[in-house]
Amino acid sequence: MALDYKLIGERLRKARTDKKLTQEKLSEMINVSVAYLSRIETGATHINLKRLNEICGILGVSEAYILNGASSNSETYLNNELSSILKDCAPENKELIYKIATLISAKGNK
Repeated sequence: MALDYKLIGERLRKARTDKKLTQEKLSEMINVSVAYLSRIETGATHINLKRLNEICGILGVSEAYILNGASSNSETYLNNELSSILKDCAPENKELIYKIATLISAKGNK
């Protein structure tokens, strides 16, 4: 799966504006130029994981949300990813995954 840097930039911009930070303030906080931050937000520049982690920490959003729109608060969080894994598993591994998930689910409901 190729990363969509334009979409990543849009999510970062939205998270920044939701936090009521200007590009100037955020760029100062992470020690980059406003022009560089602007290029990240437009998808013109690829962001590395270290810088993404730094920005996400400041903005209070997860890297998963920025990279693929997944939010751990969503009811469908990781459904597609889990389905893909299960599709490729041998039957005995599916059974093991099911048993583990059942145990985890039961502990979460106590």
